[in-house]
Amino acid sequence: MAKVAINGYGTIGKRIADAVAAQDDMQVVGVTKTKPDFEARMAIEKGYELYAAIPEKQGDFKKAGVSIAGTIHDLLKKADIVVDCAPGGIGAEHKPMYEKAGVKAIFEGGEKHEVAGFSFNAICNYGKAIGRDFVRVVSCNTTGICRVLYPLDRAFGVEKTRVVLVRRATDPGDIKKGPINAIVPDPVKLPSHHGPDVQTVLPHINITTLAIKVPTTIMHLHMLNMKLKNTPGPDEVRDVLAKAPRIRFVKASDGLTSTASIIELGRDLGRPRYDMWENCIWEDSICIDDGELYFFQAIHQESDAIPENIDAIRAMMELENDAQKSIQKTNKAMGML
Repeated sequence: MAKVAINGYGTIGKRIADAVAAQDDMQVVGVTKTKPDFEARMAIEKGYELYAAIPEKQGDFKKAGVSIAGTIHDLLKKADIVVDCAPGGIGAEHKPMYEKAGVKAIFEGGEKHEVAGFSFNAICNYGKAIGRDFVRVVSCNTTGICRVLYPLDRAFGVEKTRVVLVRRATDPGDIKKGPINAIVPDPVKLPSHHGPDVQTVLPHINITTLAIKVPTTIMHLHMLNMKLKNTPGPDEVRDVLAKAPRIRFVKASDGLTSTASIIELGRDLGRPRYDMWENCIWEDSICIDDGELYFFQAIHQESDAIPENIDAIRAMMELENDAQKSIQKTNKAMGML
């Protein structure tokens, strides 16, 4: 049984905490917050022990009437492994603390590859994460791209990949970011960071990525174009992707014509926080044109990397040495088909 600490109970941290709690081979020993907000109160209401992420701010919790069990340093004494869900760049600052405490650590995709020296995606490189002390789970977009590239490369060989990412501006609960009424190249200079990030997991893949930000908060959308070494038919592509884990086909012909309708599907499925952990690929978009593959997929930025964190914990703690068995176990516990 792995004892897991969550450092940062926010958008990602609270989802990882719930996913860990759903497993039978790991447990949440505590979560941290920097301030006594509604998420701190919700953590306590859900039964998680709460700790102050910044020791100097313990008094803020007391003044707000929010009970804490101690500080991050007290929590690390109870943990075998910590999942760092701090804002991008802050996780790297926490690494010396984890090393001093003698706990393993997972960092999220907002950190650079160098923070752990190893970037993780369950289907691509689970075996290489077994027993590691530090692992970085790549970002939502990189996770989504890796999930389709790996099986397609194995089946047909990927000669060249181009991905245009239409990115949400911010998460639904964030009121401080934009754009509000603009389409923004992100960045103007090519490529976007996503292609090089994919190569931290799949270094042999030839990939170029472009990205724009648009005034929406619910999902990202990817437009993928691949030149394959062996040209398949659309049905062959569908068959390969249908067998890959964490892929869900959606159809425009069923009325699922937008990211908004996919989120509505998540609600109708009864998903917690309407999370869509899988890549949502428009099945009717899969086509071969002039020998090249094209399709659209939607990525739920708040949730698609959550199951990868669970598999990373299982690999690092050596709870399961087989990637497929871990993926199946995680999926079943979280409620994915």
